[in-house]
Amino acid sequence: MNITFRQLRLFLALEQTESVTKAARMMHITQPTASMQLKEMTENIGSPLFEVISKKIHLTGLGKEFAKTAREMTDRWEAFEQHATQMKGLTKGRLRVAVVSTAKYFVPKLLGSFCSKYPEVDISLEILNRDGVIRRVEDNSDDLYVMSRPPIHIDLEDQILMPNPLCMIAYKEHPLASKKNLRLQDLKHERFILRELGSGTRMSVDIHFKQKKFTPRLLLELGNNEAIKKAVASRLGVAVISIHALDQFDYDNEISVLKLQDFPINSQWHLVYLRGKQLSPIAKAFHEHVLSESKHFYINSN
Repeated sequence: MNITFRQLRLFLALEQTESVTKAARMMHITQPTASMQLKEMTENIGSPLFEVISKKIHLTGLGKEFAKTAREMTDRWEAFEQHATQMKGLTKGRLRVAVVSTAKYFVPKLLGSFCSKYPEVDISLEILNRDGVIRRVEDNSDDLYVMSRPPIHIDLEDQILMPNPLCMIAYKEHPLASKKNLRLQDLKHERFILRELGSGTRMSVDIHFKQKKFTPRLLLELGNNEAIKKAVASRLGVAVISIHALDQFDYDNEISVLKLQDFPINSQWHLVYLRGKQLSPIAKAFHEHVLSESKHFYINSN
């Protein structure tokens, strides 16, 4: 077989974008060139690597194995390149990070301070729901992952990053906003707006409510923290949300954090990667940076 690293990267772009045109754009080549190279790869392998169904690319079983192999090969090569450049006193390389959606409120700050130290590092940040991040973990698509409830079915290197308190919020002038030592039963007539099933926040909330033998009156399930905050501010109901998702504008103008017993719910952010994975020098540097910088994060719980 005669397949180049550039062709391997093209196939990985095809896997990610599910489109020849988008993969070509990602690789900065023309669509006809991408099509020709994908055809050459298929002919080299001797079996179809993908098929087109309803104008969408779907990898075959062999194509998925090929993508996994291509990722392992390119990862090892990029790690070697980083080692080689480090020996020349350089700090170039690629860093790939995937995080669950709520982590978008603090991970960019960590990336920003990291970029100040390593301005020539090429960074890819994927922000997805929990299921999306887990799929990327299973496929070994990235260097590091940030999530609140790591999957138990995957063997991971796991370090607790920092607390992720989950608080109960209501609109600014809610009658219970000025009360202290509230119990969950004081909210039995309230309508609840919660994160979607499967999210880390929802899993923690459901476990907490079950332990307290409390059944909320569920009004809405939303997959977006901003949508939840707007719904609460619009007086549609109360919600449980990560304190990291609240900013000073929320506190000043729209949101009150209710003072409940047994709240906030204790949760943590985790920094994880596949056990046995050899982190590149840049990934190791970012891992150390995140663990160090996260200690200085201040959480305003009002």
